[in-house]
Amino acid sequence: MQILSFPEEATPPGLRTQVREIQEQAWPSPPGAGTAAPDAPVHDPALRPLSMLLVDGGDVLAALDVLSKEIVHAGGRYAAGGLSTVVTRREARGHGHGRLLVAAARRAMVERGLDLGLFTCDRPLRAFYESAGWQVLPGAVLIGGTPRAPFPSDRPGFDKVTMAGFFTPAARRAEVLFRDSRIALHPGEIDRLW
Repeated sequence: MQILSFPEEATPPGLRTQVREIQEQAWPSPPGAGTAAPDAPVHDPALRPLSMLLVDGGDVLAALDVLSKEIVHAGGRYAAGGLSTVVTRREARGHGHGRLLVAAARRAMVERGLDLGLFTCDRPLRAFYESAGWQVLPGAVLIGGTPRAPFPSDRPGFDKVTMAGFFTPAARRAEVLFRDSRIALHPGEIDRLW
């Protein structure tokens, strides 16, 4: 088994096709919508998507994307990253593959020089992400979308928690400023909330 990383647009076609198939298992397209072309980007290129794949003998077992951008919060500027489209092949679930990949993504964010990682997950997945090195950010709400069309993680019908990792000394000092706050992530219209 190995972890492979590529800018999203440079992911080899055969691997990208497998990732799309696994994503379709987890999040089926609406009836009649069809599936996106395997070479079509999933994420906004402005977020510098990095695709990370856990591969065994040419088979993709798990995949995720790391998105990143600069954010401003409480007067400070931070290079922030987040996890998106975390998925494990149905028949490979329950073997720790997703946890291995999520932990590797956290290390990759540190290696890329990001100050912090922020993302939301469904409340039942909290323990999974904690087991891979992430922590809950109490009371924090991520504001996705755009300033004109915000998409908050505490909107009705959502049951999300915000997960975080503070990687640099400056980010660790600022951690208290992120607790119990509304964090303007604003990744845009494509990735409304990573």
